Amino acid sequence: MLSHNQQTKKTQTLDSTTQGMAFQVLFICLISTIVFASILWRKQNKNKTLLPPSPMPLPIIGHLHLLSPTPHQDFHKLSLRYGPIIHLFLGSVPCVVASTAEAAKEFLKTHEPAFSNRPANTVAVETLTYGFQDFLFAPYGPYWKFMKKLCMSELLGGHMLDQFLPVRQQETNKFIKRVLQKGISGEAVDFGGEFITLSNNIVSRMIVSQTSTTEDENEVEEMRKLVKDAAELSGKFNISDFVSFLKRFDLQGFNKRLEKIRDCFDTVLDRIIKQREEERRNNNETVGKREFKDMLDVLFDISEDESSEIKLNKENIKAFILVSQ
Repeated sequence: MLSHNQQTKKTQTLDSTTQGMAFQVLFICLISTIVFASILWRKQNKNKTLLPPSPMPLPIIGHLHLLSPTPHQDFHKLSLRYGPIIHLFLGSVPCVVASTAEAAKEFLKTHEPAFSNRPANTVAVETLTYGFQDFLFAPYGPYWKFMKKLCMSELLGGHMLDQFLPVRQQETNKFIKRVLQKGISGEAVDFGGEFITLSNNIVSRMIVSQTSTTEDENEVEEMRKLVKDAAELSGKFNISDFVSFLKRFDLQGFNKRLEKIRDCFDTVLDRIIKQREEERRNNNETVGKREFKDMLDVLFDISEDESSEIKLNKENIKAFILVSQ
């Protein structure tokens, strides 16, 4: 049996050991932070002649602390101090900000090939485009160049847009009649929702010759919400996109919401594509009854063309349709 004094001495020894370990952990963290900041500063200073001017970044978050919910205003304020071209770290992601028309021209026109690649660090875009398999966010390379040429010559060319003029006129007339009927009956009109429906119907008819307007109002509202949520999440700040070691964690619940939206779209697109494949297998009877080919037909023609320089797969087609909505 230990005496009271012995127990007291033992407790004091344990407390001293615990405090010593805590001090060591804090000391290691402090030293690590200083070393990390020093390496970052030396790297930045080493490339000082190659990189635009930059404020001093903080460890881990870089320059995120300098940005508010209105980043364009923050970029403008920084440009007044550091010049029209600034180098920033958004977390662990390096970026260059051009704040004048002349500087933007250098990136977007004069040196376009060097800066045409798309960022591949956005979870929202990666999920909604089936791994950057669309056109807008595809990596700069043979596929992107092929899709750009295809869009300019066929999908979004002058001839294609001209042939869809009746579609735009028809949907606009339906929109006016729908609003007029509600006005006559004294119903409230949600013009924001009506304009979204109008644009969705025009785009849907141009792409797949169908509209989102059905007899089931719940289905229309669900599709409208999917489009809205997809656009919202694509432009929302996700900390995992900017701090590399957080990518494995879904801190804001983005991944689950994005996968749910993508799965809902996927179900609709699979149904549309399956139906079109059956129509094309049946000697194009239904396709022949339409006044002109829609964009889905053009994409199928390219995917079935053995002489095409790029072979489009089903995910390429679905990603194009989804991003176009």
